[in-house]
Amino acid sequence: MMKITIMSEWWTYSLRDFLLFSPHTYYRLFELYNQALWPLHLLALTIALAILLLWWKRNPLAARYSAALLALCWAWVAWAYHWQRYASINWAAEYFALAFALEAALLLWLGVWRKGLELSKDRHTKTGLALYAFALLVYPALGMLPGRTVFQAEFFGMMPDPTALATLGLLLLFNKRKAAWLLPIPVLWSVVSGATLWSMGAAEFWILPLAALITISLMMRKKRECKVTSHIGLHDDKLSNNSSPSHSL
Repeated sequence: MMKITIMSEWWTYSLRDFLLFSPHTYYRLFELYNQALWPLHLLALTIALAILLLWWKRNPLAARYSAALLALCWAWVAWAYHWQRYASINWAAEYFALAFALEAALLLWLGVWRKGLELSKDRHTKTGLALYAFALLVYPALGMLPGRTVFQAEFFGMMPDPTALATLGLLLLFNKRKAAWLLPIPVLWSVVSGATLWSMGAAEFWILPLAALITISLMMRKKRECKVTSHIGLHDDKLSNNSSPSHSL
């Protein structure tokens, strides 16, 4: 009888019942964080613009520098936000910090050490740039939504959400299949953040999950297009070899 009662009570819980903090505490953390670290936000903005300039130039070293700068942002958010501050209200923040540090390590390994990334311009570029611009310009403006103040704004390179969103956009600007190794952690964070914001009743809870779905869809399409192009190229090479005249000694 007790077991049945416990099971019936379990189904009455929602995601909101497992939230460890109130929306006021959550956004107050943003405010204290921004006040403590200003004006580092200007450095983060400079890094964001530098990454955009590197994509525009697309020289042989652009992808390496972009990966290094993006890795710096992920490492900073891992330590300064998750480990130093978010962990004070959420025990899972330490694991989030490790995940963000892992993403920074992957960026350094793939983009800098292995030189496995390359910036490109194709049909998905506009979507990638739109996501990147949204993270830089629009996402901070969400701090002015009802119930929040401008001091609670979230900035790329300083906070996890805009950093993950900008990264999703940048992954659409890389033309190597190895970029897929950098996708899981931003996607997982998009799910975690979306669930957290939804449980708090935040109007913007859908932004990161939708951006993740868009990026996954376009990267899968990009992969299929590369396979088709490669197959057509091999087929043309075979036809060319078969049609070329043979020469005897």
